Amino acid sequence: MDIKDISQEEFERIEAYLNNSLSKEDLLIFENRLQNEEGFAAKVEDIKTVLTGIETQALKEQLNEFHEDITTQEKETIQFNPKVKSLQWRKIAVAAALIIATGSFWFLNRNSNDQLYTDFYSPDPGLPTTMSSTDNYEFYEAMVSYKQGHYKEALNTWTKQLKTKVENDTLNYFIGSALLADKKESDAISYLKEVANNDDSVFKNDAFYYLGLAYLKNNNKEKAIEYLSKSDFTKAKDLLKKLN
Repeated sequence: MDIKDISQEEFERIEAYLNNSLSKEDLLIFENRLQNEEGFAAKVEDIKTVLTGIETQALKEQLNEFHEDITTQEKETIQFNPKVKSLQWRKIAVAAALIIATGSFWFLNRNSNDQLYTDFYSPDPGLPTTMSSTDNYEFYEAMVSYKQGHYKEALNTWTKQLKTKVENDTLNYFIGSALLADKKESDAISYLKEVANNDDSVFKNDAFYYLGLAYLKNNNKEKAIEYLSKSDFTKAKDLLKKLN
C-alpha cells in the first residue's frame, strides 16, 4: 500500500475508526465494509501501521518541522481551503513514508548485524577443568557448569569470587563470556573492557574480539569495528571485511 494513493477523507475515516470516534451509524457502515469489501481490512491494517509510525518521536520531529513552516495565516487558510489542506496532507503522507522507509532500513541493517553476529559468535570454550588446585575448586566447578551451558550457575559463583578479586582478569573475562553466552550482551561489555584494558592479560586478544561482537549485537557498528580491529584473530579480520 502507498499512503499517497489513499484519499485524505478515507484516511481520516479509518483513523476515526481506529480511535473509536465514529458515530454509531458510521461505525455500522464501516464494519459492513470491513466484512464485505475485498481488501479493505488489509488497508485498515496498513493505515494502523502508518499511524503507529506517526506516534514515534522521529515522525513527530518531522511533522514539527512542517508545522513550523506554516504561518498562522496559512493555518487559517487551510481550515477553509480544501486544496491547501490537501497539500499539507500530501506533505504529511510523504513524511510518514520517509519515516517508514528509514525505519525499514534500520530494521534491515539491524537484521544484517544480527546475522553476522550469529555467523561469527560461538561461546569461548573455557579452560580445562582439571581441578588440580583445591584453592580453585569452586572456580573450576563453575567452569564445568559454564561448559555445560549453565551460565547462570557459573555466573553466581564467579561474581561472588570477583567481590574479593576485583581486578582478576580471568574472572572478569569469563563473567563477560558467560553473560555474552547468556544473551546479556550489554552487561558483558563492562567485564570484557576490564580485560581489554589490562595489557598483561592473556585474554586481552579474546576480549577485543568478543567486545566487537557484543557491540555488533547492540547495533553499534563503530564500536564493533574499533575493537575487532585490535584483535589478531583471523575471524575478527574476516568479520571486519564484511562490516567495511
